Amino acid sequence: MTAPSCPITTRLYENGKVVAQDFDYGEVTGLLEQHPKSVLWLDLFDPDSGDLTLVAEEFGLHPLAVEDAVVDHERPKLDRYPHHVFLNVYAVDIATRDSQTRFGKTEISAFVTSRALITVRKSQSDTSRFVDRWDADAELGAAGGVGFLLYGLLDVVVDGHYAAAQRLDAAMDGVEDALLEEGGAPRDVRMQGIDQRKMLAALRRAVAPMPELVGQAMRADLGLVDADLRPYYRDVEDHAQHTVDEVEHLRDRIESLLQADLAEQGNALNDTTRKLAAWAAIIAVPTALTGWFGQNLPYPGYEHVSGLIASTVLILATSVLLYVYLKRRGWL
Repeated sequence: MTAPSCPITTRLYENGKVVAQDFDYGEVTGLLEQHPKSVLWLDLFDPDSGDLTLVAEEFGLHPLAVEDAVVDHERPKLDRYPHHVFLNVYAVDIATRDSQTRFGKTEISAFVTSRALITVRKSQSDTSRFVDRWDADAELGAAGGVGFLLYGLLDVVVDGHYAAAQRLDAAMDGVEDALLEEGGAPRDVRMQGIDQRKMLAALRRAVAPMPELVGQAMRADLGLVDADLRPYYRDVEDHAQHTVDEVEHLRDRIESLLQADLAEQGNALNDTTRKLAAWAAIIAVPTALTGWFGQNLPYPGYEHVSGLIASTVLILATSVLLYVYLKRRGWL
């Protein structure tokens, strides 16, 4: 049997226990025949179309599903084909370092046949979480078959979605106070808020379809979920819906914060404009007085020192009175 050229990971489960692992692709058929009640996990990392064609011929995978597994950035979905189910999901991760929040996403395609879960990863990711999840529920896997492997995959992915939402929520706490400061936040803080809104949009695209996807996996006509597994799938569906609700809450929160910051900037600008207008009014008074007497009109004390003193006092007095009036009105 010709083996795919891409890196692969293999595990064979029987009655919920691992009976073989890390074996070559050429041993797959023989091991499945030796263990008729076993199920296979085959993971392919960044395969090309030729690699997937080899696997498709061995397991009877539909060409359209193979095409979706090769193309990047497919939407999260679950499609049914005559001999298998195809689904596409995204494992995500959000980490904060040096006050900078980073978003990571791994696209995972999966073919679910009667005896195999074949995963296709298009970027580097940690598969040990799937393995740990399967090993932790060996008793459940004893009767669950390939549906148990799919449950473990979906459970880890959905838990990762919720953890990412929680980390993004915590990251928002760090910029919330700065965004609500009087006069508006500094530009770097405002840009952090905008970056978080972008990450939230990317997270929402990965999270939003998951409740429906898990619900489709539980359909009786697919034959993947038996009575023992159904409560576990419902738990994953509930967690997925809870994550969607959390993401929607975060979206409303960050939008409100950015709008509040924008309103505060507007208030600060209005306050500055009001102060400038007030000072302009104060300056306009002596300008008007000197302009009026600049028409060569005589005034009390004209051409005398007393006239200079009187005009100066008049200018200062009117300016002070206008300043006091505007100060009391809150314009200064």
